[in-house]
Amino acid sequence: MSEKNREITRQAEELREKIRRHDYLYYVLDKPEISDLEYDRLMKALASLEREHPGLATPDSPTQKVGGFASPSFKPVRHSTAMLSLDNAYEEQEFRDWYRRVEKGLGGEKFEVVVELKIDGVGANLTYKNGTLAVGATRGDGETGEDVTPNIKSIRNIPLKLLGKGSPEFFEVRGEVYIARRDFAELNKKISSSGEEPFANPRNAAAGSLRQKNTAVTASRPLKFFAHSHGKISGRTFAKHSEFLDFCRNSGLKPTEHSRVFVDPESVIRHRNDLEKKRETLEYEVDGIVVKVNSIPHQERLGFTAKSPRWAVAYKFTARQATTRIRNIRVQVGRTGIITPVAELEPVELSGVTVSNSTLHNFDEIRRLDARVGDTVLIERAGDVIPKVVKVITSKRTGSEKAFRVPEKCPSCSGPITKQKEEEVAYRCLNPSCPQQLERALVHFAKREAMDIEWLGESAVEQLIENGFVKDLSDIYRLKKEDLVKLELFADKKAQNLLDAIEKSKKQPLSRLLFALGIDHIGEKAALVLARRFGGLSALMKAGAEELTSINEIGPVLAESVTDYFSQRSVKTLLDKLVKNGLNTKEPRARTVASRVSGMTFVFTGELKKYTRSEAEGLVRKLGADALSSVSKKTDYVVAGENPGSKYDKAKKLGVKILTEEEFARLLA
Repeated sequence: MSEKNREITRQAEELREKIRRHDYLYYVLDKPEISDLEYDRLMKALASLEREHPGLATPDSPTQKVGGFASPSFKPVRHSTAMLSLDNAYEEQEFRDWYRRVEKGLGGEKFEVVVELKIDGVGANLTYKNGTLAVGATRGDGETGEDVTPNIKSIRNIPLKLLGKGSPEFFEVRGEVYIARRDFAELNKKISSSGEEPFANPRNAAAGSLRQKNTAVTASRPLKFFAHSHGKISGRTFAKHSEFLDFCRNSGLKPTEHSRVFVDPESVIRHRNDLEKKRETLEYEVDGIVVKVNSIPHQERLGFTAKSPRWAVAYKFTARQATTRIRNIRVQVGRTGIITPVAELEPVELSGVTVSNSTLHNFDEIRRLDARVGDTVLIERAGDVIPKVVKVITSKRTGSEKAFRVPEKCPSCSGPITKQKEEEVAYRCLNPSCPQQLERALVHFAKREAMDIEWLGESAVEQLIENGFVKDLSDIYRLKKEDLVKLELFADKKAQNLLDAIEKSKKQPLSRLLFALGIDHIGEKAALVLARRFGGLSALMKAGAEELTSINEIGPVLAESVTDYFSQRSVKTLLDKLVKNGLNTKEPRARTVASRVSGMTFVFTGELKKYTRSEAEGLVRKLGADALSSVSKKTDYVVAGENPGSKYDKAKKLGVKILTEEEFARLLA
């Protein structure tokens, strides 16, 4: 390299470092040292150098945030560990109950909690490799998101390269993409002036902006990012969550503001109440606080439920309320046949959203509220998400209000509706071929997490049912290309794509089929547990409640739901049809290796080199063993990686066999 080229390279790197430093001062510390004009001059100087010398441009250069190409689609990205949702607490007592459960789970040990603001944004997962941003993804369903890396890179306060030395080899940081209130107002003003429909609220605007196919559009939107948690980390450990937040701050990633550490529940409640009073003065939408146990070893001891961590809770602010009038009460049919009443409201603004519908949950709730068509009602958005009717303002009645009558027939198919059990609250349509019920059931059946029939979306399902091609779930396996091409939605290629996806779905394992069938209370995890325990559909159908409840993860409610489902004649008929159409009804079992660990229980602690935690747990489950989150005398093995937590100590105390990662690999081999 010539002396001139070395000098140009040095100038470019100096400019990059200056811009990164000023980004950090502006976006993380809120302490800018230069004006916007001076900043723009630095950026233009760097862009000019890179334009004149294309070999100088690097993927982590600040100039790469500009964006400017369109992506035809977003590829799926599997998160290394699941992005779980949080349990909610709306009242002080609910929060105290959570705190007591944590105390009990830790055996009375003292513990700290970290409090952070719960920003009303869109979840995102950033993956840094050796300090450089490699992948940016949406939360998706928690297990799999969408690859929106170019759009993530365009967000100004997300560093393309972490500051400082000693960045982890692999670092998954999670947080919220959001738009500040003032920026949202300006964005809507700009959109309205161009004749387009403005966004309903900042969260919708952030979500729509993050999933733009053209990165130039995303880059033009005022998106920001707050970091609040992490997934897999290699090459770095944290003893406390507060240490992780400090690391983010020092690396150029902005953590959620107003985070503090507390040691008792009363201090948390006071802090939450103080923040709620300041809610409207904050520059962004906030719907509560998130409380997390600070110690990482304590978090490991507490573990997870199927859906959320036991060591964290979202303590929500008081729901915002408004008054409006019920225009009408209609009923709709869910995919399991449950009939739900919905109040059609005179549109009203609530928490930045126009609300025109509200669930009334069930007919008993209508009777409890004494809700009538024409009533003035108080509504609120519980947790700032779901609008619901809180009470009827009877003093505003005029006498023209009309009482609601429970329908005798299904609004979709005119079939009878009834309670399956006297103690049940919900009424159901018992016709498995009910169009509205079938439409929702088929969309669920085709979901990626279920049978994964890619081309069978809502529009396709609607056309297939309307034209009489599908009368129950099994009918999709008898569709013919010559019929499909007659429909408006299907050109020749689309018809073949759908048929190929349907044929491919026949090979899905039993666990996917069980989830796809939409059995009450049976989610992905419960479906997997049942499929692995029984191995085949016929064995599961013969299982009684006692045998089902003997399974660790299956309680009485799930057991009753399964036995009730398989006892229905219409279900047996449907399953017979599916089997005749070639669907797989077996769950794959491991071969010779399974015989060595089948039926055993494993607990993992510390950082593994060869596997992520979820990969190791998935591996032993595939081999007929079970992976649990806590250690007991019944645990067969604890697998300890680097820097093991309290599970390691408990295993030693109880005399449970402890394996290194190498010993674990040899056991499976």
